[in-house]
Amino acid sequence: MEISGVISAIVIGVVIGVLGRLVVPGRQRIGILWTIVVGIIAAFIGTGIASGLGVADTDGVDWVEWLIQIALAAVGVAALSKVKLRS
Repeated sequence: MEISGVISAIVIGVVIGVLGRLVVPGRQRIGILWTIVVGIIAAFIGTGIASGLGVADTDGVDWVEWLIQIALAAVGVAALSKVKLRS
């Protein structure tokens, strides 16, 4: 992966994190930086899963890959929010 790919993944991760946070109902008790970190991790893992399923590279917008990434981000935000709630 080249540096431009890493930068793109970080930018996409920010968007994925915010979208994942919007999907989770209720108030999340994590900050925006944690949301961004969760989004970046979800973007990387989601891309790996989409590649494994063969849906990462299509002739248009990779909607299935985006949905996988957003779902992972939502799960990550909800899980981290639960952990922060207990602390």
